[in-house]
Amino acid sequence: MSNTPTPHISAKEGDFARTVLMPGDPLRSKFIAEHYLENPVLVNNTRGVQGYTGTYKGKRVSVMASGMGIPSISIYAYELYNFYNVENIIRIGTAGGVREDVHVRDIVFAMSAYTDSNFGRQYGFDGNVAPCCSFDLLVKAREAAEKIGVNPKIGPMFTSDVFYNESNNTMLLKKLGILAVEMESAGLYLNAARAKKNALAICTISDDMNTGEALSAEDRQTTFTQMMEIALEIA
Repeated sequence: MSNTPTPHISAKEGDFARTVLMPGDPLRSKFIAEHYLENPVLVNNTRGVQGYTGTYKGKRVSVMASGMGIPSISIYAYELYNFYNVENIIRIGTAGGVREDVHVRDIVFAMSAYTDSNFGRQYGFDGNVAPCCSFDLLVKAREAAEKIGVNPKIGPMFTSDVFYNESNNTMLLKKLGILAVEMESAGLYLNAARAKKNALAICTISDDMNTGEALSAEDRQTTFTQMMEIALEIA
């Protein structure tokens, strides 16, 4: 008996490519499909989480939003990896810059994702865990970035369960060399590890936690094209 469609994805078996680009925002998913993919087909719109499949430079590629936070991205990643035979998920999202040399509009690759989430407890981690990305995707992404003149920051990110965080732990994260903070990558990496699949988080810095500089929602939706192009090149 087929597991598709799933409770959260209305696509049929075979509707997704082997590689799925995963922004958080459904409108960013729509933007990528309309501006980069040839002949994009809407394969999922359950709960307004838009997923498209088309081609980019002759390669079949899918893009689908993840929503916000580990619980949301983990549902979609689990179903894509385990029910739709997706091999690679590349998160293309936004993050808040933590380290002092990370600035607004910089691009960061998450080699690992520290987290304060309890998501890893289901896998037997009673303490915190810092899952890692796919090394192959990381190497390919760095090569693709260099070709378009982008010098990404590569290192650990911090995945938080809390957006409005009253613990004010920025200084501690900075001491550990954390590049940036966001809310999804650790969940994605743990799902990839469990499914024996591949994942990489490529994020653009949308706000600087040191200076308070921040970009608008429209900027985040439509102007972070360099990370989109890097992800599409390695899809």
